[in-house]
Amino acid sequence: MRRVAITGLGVISAVGTGSKNFFDALLSARSGIRAIDIPFPTGTESVLAGAIDFDPDPHFSRARLLTMDRVSQFALVAGREAMAQAGLGDPASLQNSFAPERFGVSLGTGSGGANSTDVAYTALLEQKVARLRPMTVVLAMNNAIAAHVSMEFGLKGPSSTISNACASSATSIGEAFRQIRHGYADAMLAGGSEALLNRGTIKAWQAMHTLAKPHIDGAETSCRPFSADRSGLVLAEGAAMLVLEDWESAKRRGAAILAELCGYASTTDAHHLTQPDAQGQARAMTLALADAGLQTSDIGYLNAHGTATDVGDVVETSAIKLAFQDLAARLPISSSKGVHGHAMGAAGAMEFIASVMALRAGTLPPTAFLHKPDPRCDLDYVPLAPRDARGLRAVMSNSFAFGGSNAVLIAKKA
Repeated sequence: MRRVAITGLGVISAVGTGSKNFFDALLSARSGIRAIDIPFPTGTESVLAGAIDFDPDPHFSRARLLTMDRVSQFALVAGREAMAQAGLGDPASLQNSFAPERFGVSLGTGSGGANSTDVAYTALLEQKVARLRPMTVVLAMNNAIAAHVSMEFGLKGPSSTISNACASSATSIGEAFRQIRHGYADAMLAGGSEALLNRGTIKAWQAMHTLAKPHIDGAETSCRPFSADRSGLVLAEGAAMLVLEDWESAKRRGAAILAELCGYASTTDAHHLTQPDAQGQARAMTLALADAGLQTSDIGYLNAHGTATDVGDVVETSAIKLAFQDLAARLPISSSKGVHGHAMGAAGAMEFIASVMALRAGTLPPTAFLHKPDPRCDLDYVPLAPRDARGLRAVMSNSFAFGGSNAVLIAKKA
């Protein structure tokens, strides 16, 4: 089996565009969560969100925007950064390095073109239009994201769109890893995108009573993973993309290898539609370690799923204890969702990039606003401030989803 190199990273998130800006925000616990106003027929409602101030006009032509939902726009912005960092941003470099049939795309999303769907329902039910926009179907379909990415760079290899809720993009990275490892592709552009801050999605999540309430210390501090005063998750939008390629290919073309993607596992709880299961999560971590050929003692940092829900944080704590046994108490762990919110289908890729950047920097991002840990979440959740970790050799990133879908990724030093 072939080794897999990570050669490019790209992020657009509530805390900024660009992987460096993203990681700097995590280290400083600079939150991008804020209250945004959503207009409803009965009046405007203020909700917490990890929303992005994004003007697509500098990035895309007017004609192209007619065919693109916001979710595809985010993916392309992040994809362009990742490809540029990998030295594949211009067509000549790409063509000289890879046959297009050997370069694929693997994208994750939870809701696809949710904003276009919301616009269509509004036009049909409130504005009473007789005919929807001709491009409504292709704007809203989940695989439009991968289609736009492949057309942008002329990538003709394997293509997949994975919708495993919050585990979507971690699964998409893992499956891209397998495509290269087993020889079906030489390179893959993998990750996820989400843009779901619209009326229908927000109302649906409100109905589940899982969204955070504004904190007395300010809206930006309202998502508090593993904290005794956490009140729920905060929906966010954004995208994160990685260039993965065959290790020997990356060396031959002189690419800067950022890390090695070495382990992946996907499991299903088969337990409950919304309640997580510690056994299923622990099994994913254990299988990922076995896939990487590593021991629990090799992992120096774990980026937790850490959504700031009451049940989720407690179950993940139990799962980590099951997987890491006696070493769990000494393992540095953090959740970055307190800073950027929960980007759902893009979350796994965003947090795996945070893990890779921690590995490279030798610095661990903290869990923001963790002033008073929940006694039931009694592991080392790196509260409030970044931590030096210059000896870091390998990192793990957890992504757990409604429906019991679990995905775990492991990267190690290049």
